[in-house]
Amino acid sequence: MYNFHVGQKVVCIDDKFKNVSIDQGIRKGQIYTIRWVGPYKHYIDGEFIGVKLAEIHRGNDDGPEGYGAADMPYRATRFRPLLKDRLSALKSLLAPTPKGEKPHVPDAPEEPKRKAPVRKKETV
Repeated sequence: MYNFHVGQKVVCIDDKFKNVSIDQGIRKGQIYTIRWVGPYKHYIDGEFIGVKLAEIHRGNDDGPEGYGAADMPYRATRFRPLLKDRLSALKSLLAPTPKGEKPHVPDAPEEPKRKAPVRKKETV
């Protein structure tokens, strides 16, 4: 999980909303600025870390498919921090840490959603 903060530039990586026909305003690949970040609890979507964007004010969600929330945040997992220099972000992983602190280790990648087929051994 990323550590987001107010004023940070982020890139949208997921603009698809399941079971929602109303346009949600974000676009994949678009750059936004965070104006609020924090935990959010929704009676349908559950609890999640949400972000509100400076470029978008969602208003009251009280339409026919709405949930009645005022300026509901987006899930933080829909965004990633904007990195100007990707190499420096990787170099920070190699930086020495003070004694007693564990170095930051990124999460392991997820397993593939589809397993590769296993070939049977042929006897000739």
